[in-house]
Amino acid sequence: MNQMIIHVDMDAFYASVEIRDNPSLRGKPLIIGSLPNERGVVATCSYEARKFGVHSGMNIKEAYRLCPRGIYMHPHFDKYKAISHRLHQIWNTYASASQAIALDEAYLDVTEQAKDWDGARRIARIIKQRTRNEVGLTCSVGVAYSKTAAKTASEEKKPDGYFEILTAEDFVNLIIDRDVRVLYTVGAKSAAKLHTAGIRTVRDIRDNPQTVARLLGKQGRWITQLAYGIDGRKVEPYRPEEAKSIGREVTFQKDVANYALLRDILILLALSVQHRAERVGLHGKGVTLKLTYADMKSITRSRAAYSTDSAVTIFHEAAAILDTVEQRPVRLIGVSLYNLSQEKNAQLTIENFFEPSADRQNDELQSLLNALSERYHLKFSENLDKLFEAETLHKTVEYMRRHSPE
Repeated sequence: MNQMIIHVDMDAFYASVEIRDNPSLRGKPLIIGSLPNERGVVATCSYEARKFGVHSGMNIKEAYRLCPRGIYMHPHFDKYKAISHRLHQIWNTYASASQAIALDEAYLDVTEQAKDWDGARRIARIIKQRTRNEVGLTCSVGVAYSKTAAKTASEEKKPDGYFEILTAEDFVNLIIDRDVRVLYTVGAKSAAKLHTAGIRTVRDIRDNPQTVARLLGKQGRWITQLAYGIDGRKVEPYRPEEAKSIGREVTFQKDVANYALLRDILILLALSVQHRAERVGLHGKGVTLKLTYADMKSITRSRAAYSTDSAVTIFHEAAAILDTVEQRPVRLIGVSLYNLSQEKNAQLTIENFFEPSADRQNDELQSLLNALSERYHLKFSENLDKLFEAETLHKTVEYMRRHSPE
């Protein structure tokens, strides 16, 4: 039996949630992300803002230049996550396998439930109706024979759209004269390489497979298959243990040259990383520090470690790396765990024999938080749960930056 795959994609998700909760925003150019006087990018925007050329990932300064009369708002991630949980509950009801791509997007394998294409169409209609009725938001749905085709279909009639691509022939006929970026995995850099070689459309890819492979290697061979409508990938549920790393980073509104402040911020990032790892039941055996300097040059430095489960250990490893890097003004700092596993390393070796016990680590963590509280006049210990929220973490870090002792 051929696959029957549905791709569901919410329409301007963050912006639509805010408009749902505040109808006075309807019909206005709404930009969710940083504010115009801040550093950062557009997370998403309403379709009214897109008419001005604003799009996700755009620098907020450029967005303001294009749309100075837009309404700019910070995102409310906790609200979006709660809504996302409900959305995926609805969608998963109709699938034998579900692959969440983002808070607002998923692939659904409905082959068994649908039985035939009429059944797949019926499921798609139900998903759209329940999403609107139960969550108050619209989504666009693509029904297709493959993941790539389903993704393409869901984009075809946005917003609140429905489209189907039932065969490879249908897929090729739809996209053959479109720009190469219509194909899965072809981003801006890959497209630029292809354009430079005169390969601008899907038809050009089909006509020049050797050139595409030479320019893009394995990716080039993959997109050549896609240009013929060939995509046999299965819908595979996300498994936390397959993540390559778990991390958290913050961007400062003004560059930070005070490395004592950066060290303090590492404590909060380490706590957040520990919380994320515990939530998905993963353990790490290495820590990575990421810095982006004021000139936009980014570096990453890593240290392998026997065990990096605790915030205290993550902090010490990251701080040790920080001590070794060139000290220039910093725009962004991040910490992550790598070499992840569901199994906690329990083997006793000479390297870990002298590692501090859990009680000692808890005492040290409390001591670190007490010191932060004294330096910045914030009650860290009393508000740790809130601190794990992205918005609260960023606000706390900015407060620390503005009030940091010299």
